[in-house]
Amino acid sequence: MKISELFSVKGKVAIVTGGSRGIGEMITAGFLANGAKVYISARKELPLIQKAQELSERYDGECIAIPCDLSSMEGIELFAQQIAEREDGIDFLINNAGAAWGETFEDFSEAGWDKVMDLNVKSIFFLTQKLKSLLTRNASTEDPSRVINIGSIDGLNVPAFETYSYSTSKAAVHHLTRVLATKLVKENILVNAIAPGPYPSAMLGLAVNSDYSVIADANPRGRVGTPEDIAGLAIFLCSRAGAYTVGETITSDGGLIKTAGHRLG
Repeated sequence: MKISELFSVKGKVAIVTGGSRGIGEMITAGFLANGAKVYISARKELPLIQKAQELSERYDGECIAIPCDLSSMEGIELFAQQIAEREDGIDFLINNAGAAWGETFEDFSEAGWDKVMDLNVKSIFFLTQKLKSLLTRNASTEDPSRVINIGSIDGLNVPAFETYSYSTSKAAVHHLTRVLATKLVKENILVNAIAPGPYPSAMLGLAVNSDYSVIADANPRGRVGTPEDIAGLAIFLCSRAGAYTVGETITSDGGLIKTAGHRLG
């Protein structure tokens, strides 16, 4: 029952897609700071490699960059192949890579719909499928593997912005989490989702011109999320403390959904 054992991720192998910035970087940092080995992916090779080196040095850990485009089956299969060449098994898969698209209802494009759905939903299903054998390798009843899908509070309520495919994709992520949890729990793989509210990120920053003050003021907690908030929740779900939590979508939004009814995310 000691904290050091209940919440330990030391010695585990994790994958964080989209792990070089935003929420993905925050979760990666949390794992590295607590002794896990982390593979991160993103499309842009040089920034990804630089971020992996930076995080490895900062946390005296092992962060490995694997550039890829997870919006296509080719990219998903290549990524899974590269992981299999390096590891006999993995413990945590954090499906965080995502995209957004904003256009008016009248002008919303097929490209904006397909880009978001492919990366936000299709990649989660097929990457989990391709990595299942590695996730089961070390999994047991006492120490199951984990999959965390990063959704959004925009998949739980009506978003403030005209991001039709984004909010739809995140609602799909939440339901897909329940479906995958039902299937994979029998193989000692626990699947859950996190639905973040406002956190500093390139995606949200673009929407608010990098001024989070209005969003912070409107939040019941009076601030936006911090790395400790999201990393702590991910560590809980991946540790012994979270080993009886299955198929949940847990909000991390400062109380926006449950206490305020605001529509900012």
